[in-house]
Parts: sequence; structure tokens; C-alpha cells
Amino acid sequence: MTSERPSLDLEQARHNMVEQQIRPWEVLDQSVLDLLLTVRRELFVPPAYRLLAFTDMEIPLRVDGVDTGECMFAPKVEARLLQELGIRAHEHVLEVGTGSGYMAALAAHKAQHVLTVEINPLLAAFGAANLEGNGVRNARVETGDGARGWSARAPYDVIIISGGLPMLPPELLAQLKVGGRMAAIVGEPPVMSAQIVTRVTDAAYETLRLFETVAKPLTHAMRPPRFRF
Repeated sequence: MTSERPSLDLEQARHNMVEQQIRPWEVLDQSVLDLLLTVRRELFVPPAYRLLAFTDMEIPLRVDGVDTGECMFAPKVEARLLQELGIRAHEHVLEVGTGSGYMAALAAHKAQHVLTVEINPLLAAFGAANLEGNGVRNARVETGDGARGWSARAPYDVIIISGGLPMLPPELLAQLKVGGRMAAIVGEPPVMSAQIVTRVTDAAYETLRLFETVAKPLTHAMRPPRFRF
């Protein structure tokens, strides 16, 4: 656990993020709001962007001078997805797209265990270091292509897709337990929506559309077939 103490300015910025961005985005679950005040987002942001940790924007993941081309979701998106998933203490979570490790850290505070998969080795190492440095012991980072899930550890209670998906791969849906939930941003720019998909039976799923947004697609994300004439 890091011993660095946050400054009063950082604490004010964190408070402002919750009150001015998160609450107006229909995030009212007190346990989620408390997490956002507890898990120190600035310690997951690349150092060059640390002063932007609490702004309403996607933060570029530039690591060791390398622009990975990836970004952290805006704080309100992370918070809303976390609230709608309703992760419980006995549940096992898969995240696809570790990035900075921040979303995995939030989920780990609610879940029994989080497995987070990252295709970019540089980001996998960055996320793993952030999780370890912030005392998150129940999250594990594995390097690989999770665009169609991570079947070796399936099934999961919760799946979080930290990136865009043009469509939901059947293989990914099949890795949810009955009663399990998936958070994903689905579609293609400019028409994408954040969704919670719940597996209600072995063969049936229900979809709750939350809000419209845009997210860069996962590397190797499945795309719908194109019509040919």
C-alpha cells in the first residue's frame, strides 16, 4: 500500500469529481460514491496526466514514453457501469482491457476476485504495478487477447468490457453464469450504447441500455458481417 498522502487540493478535486460529474450522471449508490473517494484515481493515471485525473474526459494511456493508443474511460462512465453491475462480495469478475488497472481496482473492492486481461504487454505491466502499488490483492492481470472472453477461467458472475465492441460475441456471452451481468459499450461510432446484459437462463439474455457514448473498439473485436452485392 502506498504511503504517499494526497494533498488537500487533490482531495478537493476528488470531491468535486463526485459531486459535479458522478452524481449528476445518476450514480447515487453510496457504496460506489464511497469507493470513488477511497480508491485514488490519480495513482492509476500516467504521471504526465496526473493533474487531469479528476476531469470529465478520457485520459490517454501514455506509458514509459509510449503512446499505447488507449484511454481510460471518463470517471462518470466507470462509476455508472460499476453501479449498474451491482457486484457482490462473493462474485468473480472478468475484465477485458486492463488499461491502467483502475476499473479492476474498483471492482476488486466489491468482488471476491477480479481477473483482468490485457492484450498490450506494456499496459498489462502498468496495470499490474498500479494494482500492487495500491494494495489491491484480489485482482490478477493476465496478458492475452480477451476480445472473445477468457474461457480458461469461465464462467464468471460479472464481465466488464473496458473498450468498445461492434457486436457482442456469442463466445463472450456464453462465459456468463446464469444471473451474471456484463457491461459493454456496443455498436460502431457514432452510434454506440453502454449496456448491461444479464443472462437470465441458459439460452436467454436481457439487455438494459444505459446511455449513448463512444469507445475505441478492443483489438481484434468481432465485427458483424458486411453485406455483399
